[in-house]
Amino acid sequence: MQGQSPTPDGRVADAVKDNWVDIYAPAWTRPYLRLSRADRPIGTWLLLLPCLWGLALAMIAGQNPRWEDLWIFVGCGLGAWLMRGAGCTWNDITDRDIDGGVERTRSRPIPSGQVSVKGALTWMALQCLLAFGILLTFNQAAIAMGILALFPVAIYPFAKRFTWWPQIFLGLAFNWGAMLTWVAHSGRLEWPAVVLYVAGMAWTLFYDTIYAHQDTEDDALIGVKSTARLFGERSPTWLRRFIVATVSLMGLAILMAVQPAGSVLALALALCAPWAMGWHMTWQLRAFDAENNDRLLSLFRLNRDTGLIPLIFLGLALFA
Repeated sequence: MQGQSPTPDGRVADAVKDNWVDIYAPAWTRPYLRLSRADRPIGTWLLLLPCLWGLALAMIAGQNPRWEDLWIFVGCGLGAWLMRGAGCTWNDITDRDIDGGVERTRSRPIPSGQVSVKGALTWMALQCLLAFGILLTFNQAAIAMGILALFPVAIYPFAKRFTWWPQIFLGLAFNWGAMLTWVAHSGRLEWPAVVLYVAGMAWTLFYDTIYAHQDTEDDALIGVKSTARLFGERSPTWLRRFIVATVSLMGLAILMAVQPAGSVLALALALCAPWAMGWHMTWQLRAFDAENNDRLLSLFRLNRDTGLIPLIFLGLALFA
């Protein structure tokens, strides 16, 4: 399939139906926007939501929301879009030969011939530069955290070549924002943010194991590793463990952050966040079917709602 587009008009096979890129974006921009997964916004949400958790929890812990936090919120939204795009571009550059052999990914811009590797590198650099400009508006500690985030982003695409747990490396990269926004608000890294970061990693292991089950047959033929292949029929058991880890660690982070200075009502409302999130994840587990790719993709996308649920309760706790 190298050099050919398996879908009409260059559309990517697993893109959201009738997405804005395929309908409204100028034709010359579409391959690059598809490279950034702009036609599949779930990844931006999954990168952004831990940022918002960290910011909300930092404001509750310090009891000091400021107008500057509004810019952190906006900056993280823009930065998440840009860095998710840059990360996906880097992923597709490193995986261009692998993607050509997998049914779900062979329609991506590089293996289908829509974008050259040189063009992709230029696009990635542009996105990184814009994101760095946003990062420079934060405090020095947050800038340092943002630069450090590049290391797990750079390593992740190679992880599936040397470990059965590449989802851990995805979790390291995708949840870094929980610590970065805490630092952007408070000026220093503290334990509640670290524990929240690890809770996000457990959540990533949950949703990306579901996602990886779509490709187990192709991955086995190519030799690509994943937790989906590692767990096999035991996946429901492991997914249940990830739910427990997510809920427990998020609950611990909230206790550490809110209990010292917050009211009893604020603590009670904040603790509803992991409880409600856990129930939503449990509902996904009950619907899990490793043989149904349409359901797997649908469940994966539902994790936007999973990650939004804690923000409702953290927002209520902030004003309690």
